[in-house]
Amino acid sequence: MRFIGFDEADPLLDWTSVADAIADGHRLPEAEIGDLLLSQSGRSLLNRGAWIEGLGIALKSVTIYPENQSKTPPLPSIQGGMLLFDDATGAPVALVDGILVTKWKTAGDSVLGARLLARPDSRRLLICGAGTVAHSLIEAYCEIFPDLEQITVWNRTCDKAERLAAEYSGSRVSVAATADLATAVSEADIVSTATMATEPFLRGEWLKPGTHVDLIGAFRPDMREADDAVLTRSELFVDSRRTTIGHIGEIQIPLDAGTIVEGTIRGDLADLCAGKAGRSGPHAITVFKNGGGAHLDLMVGALIRRVVEAAG
Repeated sequence: MRFIGFDEADPLLDWTSVADAIADGHRLPEAEIGDLLLSQSGRSLLNRGAWIEGLGIALKSVTIYPENQSKTPPLPSIQGGMLLFDDATGAPVALVDGILVTKWKTAGDSVLGARLLARPDSRRLLICGAGTVAHSLIEAYCEIFPDLEQITVWNRTCDKAERLAAEYSGSRVSVAATADLATAVSEADIVSTATMATEPFLRGEWLKPGTHVDLIGAFRPDMREADDAVLTRSELFVDSRRTTIGHIGEIQIPLDAGTIVEGTIRGDLADLCAGKAGRSGPHAITVFKNGGGAHLDLMVGALIRRVVEAAG
C-alpha cells in the first residue's frame, strides 16, 4: 500500500481536471455511501465511506477543530486521511493525505457546480470566510472562470479578510477585503460561503437576479449560512440529495420548518452532469449546496492516485 502525501501530489493537480473527474464520476454507477459524525464542544470527527463500481472504495476519516487556526503557530482545522481500496480485490492500495483530498474535493465540488449553474459571463466573485477553503476558492474560481475581474473577501474578523486579500495583491484578478457584506452581495455575480456559521448571515434580499450562490460551510445538522429567503428566491440544487437531506442543517432545517419541500431541490450533480437539470435562464438566482459526500472524496482520491502513478 502506498502513502500519498500532500507535497508529492499537490503540484500535479489542477482545478479543471478535478472538476472533470467529479463530473466523470457522476456518469458511473451510483455510489453506495455511509457517514458517521461524532461531535463534542464544537469539534467533530467525520467518517465517510463510498463504493463506486468500476472506480473503487474509499474510507475517509477527518477531525475538524475550528480553534486550531487561532493557535500559535496556527494548525490546520481539518486533519485526517483516506484509505483507497481496489474495487476488484478489496485490497488497500493507497493511504492519501486527508488535507490533500479535502482541499481539492471541497473547492472542486463547488466550481463544478458553478461551471454548470453560474452565468458564464460572471465577473465578480464574493467569498465569505477567510480560512483555508477561501484560499482554494480564489485559485479554483480564477481557473474555471478566467474572465473574473474582481474577488471580494468578507469575514466576521475583518483583519483576517484583509490578510487574505493581501496575499493575492499581485494576482491577475483584483482581490480586496470588505466589511460591508450587504453591498458586496448585491454587487456579486457569484457568492461563495465557506464559514463555520451556525446562524444564517447571508440574506436573500441582498441577491440580485442572475446571481449564483455556492454554499459550502454548513456540514452539521445545526449549521446554516443562508437564510430562508436565499432558498425561497432561488432555484435550489445540491451535490447529492442523499448527503444533504437529513444530514445538513442548510437543507434540513428549512425542510423541517416547511419553508421548502424536497421537491424544491431541482437536481443534484448527477442530474446536472447528465443535462437533466440546470439554470432556467440568465435572470434566475441559483443556489448549489456543497455537501461534500464520500463519493466525491473517492472520485478525487482516484484521480490523485492516477496522476501520482503517471508521474512515476
